[in-house]
Amino acid sequence: MSPVPNHVQRSVDEHLTAIEREYDVAVVLAVARGSHAWGAASPDSDYDVGFVFVPSDLRRYAHLEGPPETIVADRGELEYQGWDVRTFAGLLADSNEGAIDLLRSPIRYRVAYDPADLADYLERTYNPIDLYHTWRGIATNNYRTYVSHHLVRTDDETVPIVDAGEDTYTVETGDGTTTVPADDDRFTETQTKPTVKRNLTICRAAMSAYYLKTTGESGAHELPALDFEAFLTEQAPAVFDAERIDRARELLERKRAGEGDVDVGDAVGREFAHPPREIEPDVHARAGPDTERLDGYIDEMLRAVR
Repeated sequence: MSPVPNHVQRSVDEHLTAIEREYDVAVVLAVARGSHAWGAASPDSDYDVGFVFVPSDLRRYAHLEGPPETIVADRGELEYQGWDVRTFAGLLADSNEGAIDLLRSPIRYRVAYDPADLADYLERTYNPIDLYHTWRGIATNNYRTYVSHHLVRTDDETVPIVDAGEDTYTVETGDGTTTVPADDDRFTETQTKPTVKRNLTICRAAMSAYYLKTTGESGAHELPALDFEAFLTEQAPAVFDAERIDRARELLERKRAGEGDVDVGDAVGREFAHPPREIEPDVHARAGPDTERLDGYIDEMLRAVR
Protein backbone atom coordinates (compact mmCIF):
# COMPACT_ATOMS: atom_id res chain seq x y z
CA MET A 1 0.00 0.00 0.00
CA SER A 2 1.45 3.34 -1.09
CA PRO A 3 1.52 6.14 1.49
CA VAL A 4 -0.73 9.19 1.16
CA PRO A 5 -0.52 12.45 3.13
CA ASN A 6 -2.26 12.24 6.49
CA HIS A 7 -4.52 15.17 5.67
CA VAL A 8 -5.72 13.39 2.51
CA GLN A 9 -6.49 10.20 4.44
CA ARG A 10 -8.43 12.19 7.05
CA SER A 11 -10.37 14.06 4.39
CA VAL A 12 -11.25 10.85 2.54
CA ASP A 13 -12.47 9.25 5.78
CA GLU A 14 -14.65 12.27 6.53
CA HIS A 15 -16.05 12.49 3.02
CA LEU A 16 -16.81 8.78 2.77
CA THR A 17 -18.60 8.87 6.12
CA ALA A 18 -20.67 11.83 4.90
CA ILE A 19 -21.50 9.98 1.67
CA GLU A 20 -22.57 6.91 3.65
CA ARG A 21 -24.95 9.01 5.72
CA GLU A 22 -26.33 10.99 2.77
CA TYR A 23 -27.06 7.95 0.61
CA ASP A 24 -27.69 5.38 3.38
CA VAL A 25 -24.95 3.05 2.15
CA ALA A 26 -21.86 1.32 3.52
CA VAL A 27 -18.51 1.60 1.73
CA VAL A 28 -16.94 -1.80 1.07
CA LEU A 29 -13.72 -0.66 -0.55
CA ALA A 30 -12.26 2.77 -1.41
CA VAL A 31 -9.02 3.27 -3.36
CA ALA A 32 -7.08 5.81 -5.40
CA ARG A 33 -7.85 6.09 -9.09
CA GLY A 34 -6.17 8.01 -11.90
CA SER A 35 -2.61 9.31 -11.82
CA HIS A 36 -2.04 8.54 -8.13
CA ALA A 37 -2.93 4.89 -8.78
CA TRP A 38 -0.62 4.41 -11.74
CA GLY A 39 2.27 6.52 -10.52
CA ALA A 40 1.99 9.69 -12.61
CA ALA A 41 0.83 12.21 -10.02
CA SER A 42 2.53 15.57 -9.62
CA PRO A 43 2.50 17.61 -6.37
CA ASP A 44 -0.49 19.53 -7.78
CA SER A 45 -2.53 16.53 -8.90
CA ASP A 46 -6.05 16.14 -7.54
CA TYR A 47 -7.01 12.92 -5.78
CA ASP A 48 -9.54 10.66 -7.51
CA VAL A 49 -11.21 8.14 -5.22
CA GLY A 50 -13.07 5.11 -6.49
CA PHE A 51 -15.25 3.08 -4.16
CA VAL A 52 -17.73 0.21 -3.97
CA PHE A 53 -20.80 0.51 -1.75
CA VAL A 54 -23.74 -1.53 -0.49
CA PRO A 55 -27.15 -0.12 0.54
CA SER A 56 -27.51 -0.27 4.31
CA ASP A 57 -30.95 -1.85 3.88
CA LEU A 58 -30.79 -4.61 1.28
CA ARG A 59 -34.57 -4.50 0.91
CA ARG A 60 -34.01 -1.42 -1.25
CA TYR A 61 -33.04 -3.77 -4.07
CA ALA A 62 -36.67 -4.94 -4.17
CA HIS A 63 -38.22 -1.48 -3.91
CA LEU A 64 -39.54 0.38 -6.93
CA GLU A 65 -37.04 3.14 -6.25
CA GLY A 66 -33.93 1.10 -5.67
CA PRO A 67 -30.53 2.22 -4.36
CA PRO A 68 -28.28 4.35 -6.60
CA GLU A 69 -26.11 2.45 -9.06
CA THR A 70 -23.41 5.14 -8.95
CA ILE A 71 -22.47 8.00 -6.64
CA VAL A 72 -20.37 10.93 -7.86
CA ALA A 73 -19.19 13.68 -5.52
CA ASP A 74 -16.74 16.58 -5.91
CA ARG A 75 -14.99 17.80 -2.77
CA GLY A 76 -12.38 20.25 -4.06
CA GLU A 77 -9.08 18.44 -4.58
CA LEU A 78 -10.87 15.13 -3.97
CA GLU A 79 -13.28 13.64 -6.49
CA TYR A 80 -15.31 10.52 -5.77
CA GLN A 81 -16.90 7.92 -8.03
CA GLY A 82 -18.66 4.99 -6.44
CA TRP A 83 -20.34 1.87 -7.82
CA ASP A 84 -23.08 -0.13 -6.17
CA VAL A 85 -21.82 -3.67 -5.55
CA ARG A 86 -24.19 -5.15 -8.17
CA THR A 87 -23.13 -2.60 -10.76
CA PHE A 88 -19.48 -3.20 -9.88
CA ALA A 89 -19.87 -6.96 -10.29
CA GLY A 90 -21.55 -6.44 -13.66
CA LEU A 91 -18.61 -4.32 -14.81
CA LEU A 92 -16.19 -7.03 -13.70
CA ALA A 93 -18.22 -9.61 -15.61
CA ASP A 94 -17.73 -7.41 -18.69
CA SER A 95 -13.97 -7.13 -18.04
CA ASN A 96 -14.31 -3.38 -17.52
CA GLU A 97 -10.90 -1.72 -17.32
CA GLY A 98 -11.89 0.81 -14.64
CA ALA A 99 -13.41 -1.84 -12.37
CA ILE A 100 -10.40 -4.15 -12.71
CA ASP A 101 -8.00 -1.28 -12.00
CA LEU A 102 -9.97 -0.37 -8.88
CA LEU A 103 -9.10 -3.83 -7.54
CA ARG A 104 -5.44 -3.36 -8.46
CA SER A 105 -4.94 0.12 -6.98
CA PRO A 106 -1.99 0.24 -4.56
CA ILE A 107 -3.51 3.07 -2.49
CA ARG A 108 -6.41 1.91 -0.33
CA TYR A 109 -8.41 4.29 1.83
CA ARG A 110 -11.06 1.87 3.16
CA VAL A 111 -10.80 -1.91 3.17
CA ALA A 112 -13.81 -3.50 4.81
CA TYR A 113 -13.35 -6.18 2.16
CA ASP A 114 -9.86 -7.34 1.10
CA PRO A 115 -9.95 -7.52 -2.73
CA ALA A 116 -6.79 -9.62 -3.15
CA ASP A 117 -8.52 -12.91 -4.06
CA LEU A 118 -11.02 -11.20 -6.36
CA ALA A 119 -8.24 -9.23 -8.08
CA ASP A 120 -6.25 -12.43 -8.62
CA TYR A 121 -9.32 -14.17 -10.06
CA LEU A 122 -10.05 -11.29 -12.46
CA GLU A 123 -6.45 -11.15 -13.66
CA ARG A 124 -6.73 -14.84 -14.57
CA THR A 125 -10.16 -14.73 -16.23
CA TYR A 126 -10.72 -11.30 -17.83
CA ASN A 127 -11.59 -11.20 -21.52
CA PRO A 128 -8.52 -9.76 -23.31
CA ILE A 129 -10.39 -8.57 -26.40
CA ASP A 130 -12.63 -6.33 -24.27
CA LEU A 131 -9.63 -4.70 -22.57
CA TYR A 132 -7.85 -4.33 -25.90
CA HIS A 133 -10.71 -2.38 -27.42
CA THR A 134 -11.07 -0.25 -24.27
CA TRP A 135 -7.40 0.76 -24.41
CA ARG A 136 -7.54 1.27 -28.16
CA GLY A 137 -10.57 3.54 -27.73
CA ILE A 138 -8.82 5.61 -25.05
CA ALA A 139 -5.77 6.08 -27.29
CA THR A 140 -7.61 6.90 -30.52
CA ASN A 141 -10.28 9.12 -28.94
CA ASN A 142 -7.76 11.17 -26.97
CA TYR A 143 -5.54 11.52 -30.04
CA ARG A 144 -8.50 12.63 -32.14
CA THR A 145 -9.71 15.11 -29.52
CA TYR A 146 -6.51 16.56 -28.10
CA VAL A 147 -3.59 16.01 -30.49
CA SER A 148 -4.84 16.06 -34.08
CA HIS A 149 -5.08 19.28 -36.02
CA HIS A 150 -8.72 19.79 -36.92
CA LEU A 151 -10.91 21.47 -39.46
CA VAL A 152 -13.83 23.24 -37.84
CA ARG A 153 -16.96 23.60 -39.94
CA THR A 154 -19.26 26.59 -39.67
CA ASP A 155 -21.74 24.45 -37.69
CA ASP A 156 -18.91 23.72 -35.15
CA GLU A 157 -18.40 20.13 -36.26
CA THR A 158 -14.71 19.18 -36.06
CA VAL A 159 -12.82 16.62 -38.14
CA PRO A 160 -9.18 15.60 -37.56
CA ILE A 161 -6.69 16.37 -40.34
CA VAL A 162 -4.78 13.28 -41.44
CA ASP A 163 -2.71 15.06 -44.07
CA ALA A 164 -2.47 18.61 -45.41
CA GLY A 165 -1.46 19.22 -49.01
CA GLU A 166 -1.08 22.44 -50.95
CA ASP A 167 -4.66 22.51 -52.15
CA THR A 168 -6.48 19.90 -50.05
CA TYR A 169 -6.90 18.43 -46.61
CA THR A 170 -7.33 14.72 -46.01
CA VAL A 171 -9.61 14.40 -42.99
CA GLU A 172 -10.80 11.53 -40.84
CA THR A 173 -14.50 10.72 -40.61
CA GLY A 174 -16.41 7.93 -38.96
CA ASP A 175 -16.39 6.05 -42.26
CA GLY A 176 -12.72 6.51 -43.10
CA THR A 177 -11.04 9.47 -44.80
CA THR A 178 -12.15 12.06 -47.32
CA THR A 179 -10.70 15.10 -49.09
CA VAL A 180 -11.67 18.71 -48.42
CA PRO A 181 -10.46 21.59 -50.67
CA ALA A 182 -8.15 23.98 -48.82
CA ASP A 183 -10.18 26.95 -50.04
CA ASP A 184 -13.53 25.57 -48.79
CA ASP A 185 -15.05 28.53 -46.92
CA ARG A 186 -17.06 26.21 -44.68
CA PHE A 187 -13.95 25.12 -42.82
CA THR A 188 -11.18 26.74 -40.81
CA GLU A 189 -8.09 25.02 -39.40
CA THR A 190 -7.51 24.86 -35.66
CA GLN A 191 -5.03 23.23 -33.27
CA THR A 192 -6.12 21.45 -30.11
CA LYS A 193 -4.05 21.24 -26.90
CA PRO A 194 -1.57 18.37 -27.17
CA THR A 195 -0.21 18.56 -23.64
CA VAL A 196 2.13 16.27 -21.75
CA LYS A 197 -0.85 14.86 -19.84
CA ARG A 198 -2.87 14.05 -22.96
CA ASN A 199 0.11 12.55 -24.77
CA LEU A 200 0.88 10.40 -21.73
CA THR A 201 -2.70 9.14 -21.59
CA ILE A 202 -2.55 8.20 -25.28
CA CYS A 203 0.89 6.62 -24.92
CA ARG A 204 -0.06 4.49 -21.92
CA ALA A 205 -3.32 3.27 -23.48
CA ALA A 206 -1.73 2.47 -26.84
CA MET A 207 1.19 0.64 -25.24
CA SER A 208 -1.23 -1.38 -23.10
CA ALA A 209 -3.22 -2.38 -26.19
CA TYR A 210 -0.14 -3.38 -28.20
CA TYR A 211 1.35 -5.23 -25.22
CA LEU A 212 -1.83 -7.23 -24.60
CA LYS A 213 -2.12 -8.11 -28.29
CA THR A 214 1.52 -9.14 -28.65
CA THR A 215 1.66 -11.24 -25.49
CA GLY A 216 -1.68 -12.79 -26.41
CA GLU A 217 -0.32 -13.91 -29.76
CA SER A 218 2.32 -15.88 -27.86
CA GLY A 219 -0.38 -17.40 -25.65
CA ALA A 220 0.13 -15.38 -22.45
CA HIS A 221 -2.23 -12.36 -22.54
CA GLU A 222 -0.17 -10.76 -19.81
CA LEU A 223 -1.97 -7.88 -18.09
CA PRO A 224 0.15 -4.68 -18.12
CA ALA A 225 1.18 -3.51 -14.66
CA LEU A 226 -0.99 -0.71 -13.30
CA ASP A 227 2.11 1.22 -12.20
CA PHE A 228 3.36 2.72 -15.47
CA GLU A 229 6.99 2.99 -14.37
CA ALA A 230 6.96 -0.70 -13.45
CA PHE A 231 5.42 -1.52 -16.82
CA LEU A 232 8.08 0.44 -18.70
CA THR A 233 10.90 -1.16 -16.72
CA GLU A 234 9.75 -4.76 -16.36
CA GLN A 235 7.34 -5.56 -19.19
CA ALA A 236 7.64 -3.09 -22.06
CA PRO A 237 11.16 -4.16 -23.19
CA ALA A 238 9.71 -7.47 -24.35
CA VAL A 239 7.52 -5.69 -26.90
CA PHE A 240 8.81 -2.15 -27.56
CA ASP A 241 12.13 -0.71 -28.66
CA ALA A 242 14.22 1.48 -26.37
CA GLU A 243 13.27 4.70 -28.19
CA ARG A 244 9.54 4.13 -27.63
CA ILE A 245 10.11 3.33 -23.96
CA ASP A 246 12.33 6.40 -23.49
CA ARG A 247 9.68 8.66 -25.06
CA ALA A 248 7.06 7.25 -22.74
CA ARG A 249 9.30 7.63 -19.69
CA GLU A 250 10.06 11.25 -20.59
CA LEU A 251 6.32 12.03 -20.68
CA LEU A 252 5.87 10.28 -17.33
CA GLU A 253 8.72 12.20 -15.70
CA ARG A 254 7.46 15.52 -17.03
CA LYS A 255 3.96 14.79 -15.77
CA ARG A 256 5.35 13.95 -12.32
CA ALA A 257 7.37 17.18 -12.37
CA GLY A 258 4.23 19.26 -12.77
CA GLU A 259 4.48 19.87 -16.53
CA GLY A 260 1.24 18.10 -17.39
CA ASP A 261 -0.30 21.17 -19.04
CA VAL A 262 2.76 22.02 -21.17
CA ASP A 263 2.06 21.86 -24.93
CA VAL A 264 4.43 19.34 -26.54
CA GLY A 265 2.74 18.72 -29.89
CA ASP A 266 2.37 15.13 -31.05
CA ALA A 267 4.78 13.15 -28.86
CA VAL A 268 3.24 9.76 -29.63
CA GLY A 269 2.72 9.64 -33.39
CA ARG A 270 -0.51 9.17 -35.24
CA GLU A 271 0.20 5.62 -36.39
CA PHE A 272 1.20 4.38 -32.94
CA ALA A 273 -1.84 6.06 -31.38
CA HIS A 274 -4.12 3.94 -33.59
CA PRO A 275 -3.66 0.23 -32.75
CA PRO A 276 -5.33 -2.11 -35.24
CA ARG A 277 -9.11 -1.84 -35.28
CA GLU A 278 -9.54 -5.58 -35.76
CA ILE A 279 -7.76 -8.37 -33.89
CA GLU A 280 -8.35 -12.09 -34.16
CA PRO A 281 -11.19 -13.22 -31.81
CA ASP A 282 -10.04 -16.84 -31.91
CA VAL A 283 -6.75 -15.70 -30.39
CA HIS A 284 -7.83 -12.89 -28.07
CA ALA A 285 -11.39 -13.63 -26.90
CA ARG A 286 -12.21 -15.57 -23.73
CA ALA A 287 -15.48 -16.23 -21.94
CA GLY A 288 -14.61 -13.86 -19.10
CA PRO A 289 -15.30 -14.25 -15.37
CA ASP A 290 -17.88 -16.80 -14.26
CA THR A 291 -21.03 -15.11 -12.97
CA GLU A 292 -21.61 -17.66 -10.20
CA ARG A 293 -18.07 -17.12 -8.98
CA LEU A 294 -18.65 -13.36 -8.99
CA ASP A 295 -21.86 -13.86 -7.01
CA GLY A 296 -19.77 -15.57 -4.36
CA TYR A 297 -17.51 -12.53 -4.14
CA ILE A 298 -20.58 -10.29 -3.87
CA ASP A 299 -21.72 -12.36 -0.88
CA GLU A 300 -18.33 -11.82 0.74
CA MET A 301 -18.60 -8.06 0.23
CA LEU A 302 -22.06 -8.00 1.77
CA ARG A 303 -20.87 -9.95 4.81
CA ALA A 304 -17.95 -7.53 5.23
CA VAL A 305 -20.23 -4.58 5.98
CA ARG A 306 -23.19 -6.25 7.71
